[in-house]
Amino acid sequence: MKILKKFSVFLFIIIFNVSCGGGNGNSIVPNNRTAEDVKNDFSNLDIQPGVNDFTLESTVAGFYWNFRIIAPENASESNKRPLIIDLHGGASNIYADAHKITNSCLAQPAFADLNAYIISPNSNGYFWYDQENQVQVLALLDLAKTYLPIDENKVVITGYSDGGNGSWFYADYYSDLFSAAIPMASSYNPAKSNGDILKINIPLYVIHGQDDELFPVAQTEEWVNQSIAAGSDITFVIADGLTHFEPCNYVDYLKDASVWLQTEVWN
Repeated sequence: MKILKKFSVFLFIIIFNVSCGGGNGNSIVPNNRTAEDVKNDFSNLDIQPGVNDFTLESTVAGFYWNFRIIAPENASESNKRPLIIDLHGGASNIYADAHKITNSCLAQPAFADLNAYIISPNSNGYFWYDQENQVQVLALLDLAKTYLPIDENKVVITGYSDGGNGSWFYADYYSDLFSAAIPMASSYNPAKSNGDILKINIPLYVIHGQDDELFPVAQTEEWVNQSIAAGSDITFVIADGLTHFEPCNYVDYLKDASVWLQTEVWN
């Protein structure tokens, strides 16, 4: 996997000079759009309280970001709200509504009490750790923090299946941008140095189905324990009787994670 060099702003000004092998399969060709164009377009979005679905052209010709923003009521500079980045599963599949499905039945109801902004990007057929999605996720994060009343001390990355793996990845490599991560139904081998798993610098709440037939719970639990041994702060919760392909049934477990954020991470 390609790891982009960490930096705090304007990740999205990177112009891809490679031909993309996933996603739409077309060569990505630079155009005359700039980061300022993307910033201007985002700042002009009509974001109303509730569900907002948007398409935003990136700095790459014909390459669009499709994403949902759930906006809370009464957010303002004097009432800054948390931000949840919600990554969907099945990331390698091209499906226009992939970012809306589990967002509607899982993230929205689970985080309702937080009165938070929730941003759910579409993967465009790339894994969340692929360069294309590192650019998209970190760009949307930066745009949100720049143009929306976000409490920057309350920014969380979460996701299901491939999105759960993405949550681990961003917690591993971009921990300075988030206060916590909540991977669900994931199978992620944490980053290593000289063969040793590295400590993750933000707390994680890892939820995994007892009967997950795609990602065996024993394997995920082993990686969790190895990361804890390296010094990571991880709460591991097994969802009794749940399989991999029923993400909407994890909502009560994610509600518990929401309480964890309020009582143990943000208190």
